[in-house]
Amino acid sequence: MFSRFISILLVVAFICGLYSCASIPEERKGVATGAGVGAATGAVAGGLIGGSTRSTIIGGLLGGLAGGAIGHYGYDQRRSGTETAQAYNYQPASGTVLKIEDASIAPTSVQPGQKVDLKMTYAVLNPTQNQQVNVTETREIRFGDQVVGKPQVNVARTAGTYTSTVPLTLPQNAQKGTYTVVSTVQAGGVTDTRQTNFNVG
Repeated sequence: MFSRFISILLVVAFICGLYSCASIPEERKGVATGAGVGAATGAVAGGLIGGSTRSTIIGGLLGGLAGGAIGHYGYDQRRSGTETAQAYNYQPASGTVLKIEDASIAPTSVQPGQKVDLKMTYAVLNPTQNQQVNVTETREIRFGDQVVGKPQVNVARTAGTYTSTVPLTLPQNAQKGTYTVVSTVQAGGVTDTRQTNFNVG
């Protein structure tokens, strides 16, 4: 048993060394966590196993974004579970509800080598407010008909409204044109999606 525990620690240490795992402290009501990830190959790259105070970033960049980097994931709780339930006139019989309120990119026009923040605000509603729901946030980045990035974050959320951000630093040779970001939240069989764009000039 002890040797197995040591083996697990060594694997985690190896992964963190390979992908520069890191976490940053709590921000307001939320927890800003994640991994500073250089995703040049498009291979799986991310942080430690998720939990109540940690998140996992997986997915890389490829094609026109190969050589870019995914920065530290962060989030902030905007409304409590009670406030969110009141805003949506939520009834427990509705079960788990996910609703993207806003998806945005800042700035919407950038040059190669610059950074954009992929933001998403969404509501989580659950019959038991203090019960955690495993939520998967996906931001699929498309250039034309090609998927050039797909950072994905797995987090445990209680009822409330959250704004999360995935910073994306473009490579110096990023292809110029319009990129589409399809933002999705998913928990169990419940899904919501929103689409946004940014331009590289």
